[in-house]
Amino acid sequence: MIVLGLDPSLTNFGWVLLDTEGEGREAVLNRGRWQTPAKMEFIDRNVFMRERLENAILTDDPDFIGIEYPVFNDLWSEGMYGLFLYSCEAIKNQRRNVAFFSPGQVKAHASLFLRRPRGWKMDKPDMVEAAKKASGGGRWNHNEADAFWVARTAGRFWSLYSGEITEDDLTPPETKQFTEIWKPTKGKRAGQTVKRGIIHRESERFFMWSRQNNG
Repeated sequence: MIVLGLDPSLTNFGWVLLDTEGEGREAVLNRGRWQTPAKMEFIDRNVFMRERLENAILTDDPDFIGIEYPVFNDLWSEGMYGLFLYSCEAIKNQRRNVAFFSPGQVKAHASLFLRRPRGWKMDKPDMVEAAKKASGGGRWNHNEADAFWVARTAGRFWSLYSGEITEDDLTPPETKQFTEIWKPTKGKRAGQTVKRGIIHRESERFFMWSRQNNG
């Protein structure tokens, strides 16, 4: 399975193309960053990134895509959401299937891989270290490292969705993020079944845009 992982940023948009079926570890087929200067008008920066992403999808032809979505009420969240929308437009235009992951979700997988203690704050150096170890080495920028873990997480999700792996194969963070079903015992929702896992939330946390026709 070839997965494109995306870490949107107007300054350094990280991307990684990952083959999830390598022997022993995932194989990084390609990686890099798309860059725009701060002096460039904001709309032109967004259009530039959208065009780069569409070109990458056409060139690399990934089976699936994963993208990190912005956290609201964080620094520059409005600008990041604008870029996220442009990125989604590019993915939908190319009719590709995509899953969304929060920064915290992505970091949870890298933290488990490094066996960090509970409560450890995963900063940029940690994400770079995790990408190096998981990919077999090399020099990594933190934007590319984040994109690597988005691709790796997306690869696991899409493998579950496609039936290549089962729930029994999932790690604890994957189980929580992908398949969680919550049954609250208190409050207004007590006794209800709340499907929190991504796999239960099509057209909200993952989108099967390949099924749409040109109309």
